[in-house]
Amino acid sequence: MEKAGQRAARTSVWLEGGKARRGGQPTGLDRDRITSATVRLLDSEGLAKFSMRRLAAELNVTAMSVYWYVDTKDDLLELALDAAFGELDLPAPEADGGDWRDELRALARGYRSLLVRHPWISPLVGTFLNIGPNSLAFSRVIHRVIRSTGLPAHGLAAAISSVFQFVYGFGTIEGQFNARSAQVGMTPDEYFREAMSAVSQAPQTADLVKEAEDIMAARGGDTIEEMWERDFDFALDLLIAGIEAMVRRPA
Repeated sequence: MEKAGQRAARTSVWLEGGKARRGGQPTGLDRDRITSATVRLLDSEGLAKFSMRRLAAELNVTAMSVYWYVDTKDDLLELALDAAFGELDLPAPEADGGDWRDELRALARGYRSLLVRHPWISPLVGTFLNIGPNSLAFSRVIHRVIRSTGLPAHGLAAAISSVFQFVYGFGTIEGQFNARSAQVGMTPDEYFREAMSAVSQAPQTADLVKEAEDIMAARGGDTIEEMWERDFDFALDLLIAGIEAMVRRPA
């Protein structure tokens, strides 16, 4: 029973029926159109600037027209998050699984690409339950692939976390780096060169940069994109090798 002044905890737009609507449906609007406009705004202006008023202006309607379809701004963000997950190229549920390593690499690369393409996804993933149809489809494929590795049941959840929390962190940093580069009017390569020049000359960081010269040289890659690719692929190979080692380890 709720105490006076206590607000019920919000669960998910996918679990709540929404408030009763009165009157006719606003002309020319539907939830899909509103969600698509939300994704476009988040891509172009970022999460911090998003508001119901700004969305209404984008749709050329009143804010109250938007509220006919959703109860809160959080509802819209949750809908946009799941819509973005719908961009992932997933195998059909009935498809026969191939080599789990190849499937895992494909899922990891797809997720990373999604996080880089839509930097606003990262903070929302940690905010909502992520139980929309597209998010659930992604989760089901991940579970199927991880189960096919041969790991014992007690290690499956940890394997999922090790791979996809790594991808989340990597994709978040890469996406924010690219967004920051765009904000200051530079390409990622230009921004990287300027940042490295600054830290190489700063007294508090110059020694560390000097010590890491061999690592940076061995890293390879002529562009920041190539560096990201090599780092990601090698790190993912390390995780896959770890799963293989744990499968072979005696019970």
